[in-house]
Amino acid sequence: MININRKSGAVLIISLIMLLLLTLIGATAIQTTSLEEKMAGNQRDENLAFQAAETALRAGETTAGTGGFDLVSLTILTASEILTTSFWTVNPVNTYTGGSLSPVHTAPRYIIVNLPSTPSTCPNPLNSLEFGPANPPVNWYQIIARGTGATDNAVVTLQSIYKICQ
Repeated sequence: MININRKSGAVLIISLIMLLLLTLIGATAIQTTSLEEKMAGNQRDENLAFQAAETALRAGETTAGTGGFDLVSLTILTASEILTTSFWTVNPVNTYTGGSLSPVHTAPRYIIVNLPSTPSTCPNPLNSLEFGPANPPVNWYQIIARGTGATDNAVVTLQSIYKICQ
């Protein structure tokens, strides 16, 4: 004969184990979501820094095209110089002021470096039989831009080589 009044507590132990498993699953989901949120924020910050540096790079190219600018250096700069924060605060750099950028921490900056001239490879309208070929030199400029994101932790440095035919 089976005793109906006897309780063994198996349901309580099983429900506590199930509750523990659900708690572990919930804690893991919270941790994963938090990590993904940080990754998305960092990606946004890096994207802001890239857009700021790209804006400053285009401003530097425009400035080089007009000719009214101060050169930072007559020699090619090394990566170890360019990638330090102190380089951008000590040296005379141009600050982008041409409009509103979304929430960047520091206004983007750019520098223009004079590179050695080369013989002309540009089409020249002055070529004629009367005066002979005219080959003015081609001026080359290295434009280096630095942008930050919403914090100074996200920094993007871009560079381009700009060619100006005389």
